[in-house]
Amino acid sequence: MDDLQHKRRIALRRRRGRSLSDGEVLAHGRREMSYMRGDLLTKTRKLVKGLAKPAPTWLKAMEEAPPVTFPRVDGKIKKIEMPEDVYIKKFFKKHPDSLYRDAIKISGFDLPPARVFAWRVLELKEQGVSEDYAMAVADFEYRKEKKAKKKAYKELKEIARSEESIQGTERNPILQKF
Repeated sequence: MDDLQHKRRIALRRRRGRSLSDGEVLAHGRREMSYMRGDLLTKTRKLVKGLAKPAPTWLKAMEEAPPVTFPRVDGKIKKIEMPEDVYIKKFFKKHPDSLYRDAIKISGFDLPPARVFAWRVLELKEQGVSEDYAMAVADFEYRKEKKAKKKAYKELKEIARSEESIQGTERNPILQKF
């Protein structure tokens, strides 16, 4: 936008009774001067000092014990990085199918396998084991646990089928595939 258009836009907004937003850049990179920047205490002080407003009763007390001011954010939120995140990514690269099968169960008590894997790697590394060996051990333990769960599920399935045959009940034909 060229300089003339920018000036026209500012003039139009001022004619309509609107002011520019705090810190909006004017032509040539200058910022608008705003006497109303800041928090409630700063604004009130400026209005009282300029005799635009009588001093409120709470101003003296608030000046003696001002409210907490929080640091301004630059607009960028820092990404939270945990030490185990690196190993979780490596786990999902190695076991991409577990991303969907071993999803976090809200009502379950078991931790996600990827996090257990990562914590185990970190635990082994703290004991002085190399990273590759720690990952191999944690991977072996994960596979062993997965195999045990499959075996337990298979046994439960067989028990359920044997109880069905004893009771004489037929299974749902849709569920027979599983």
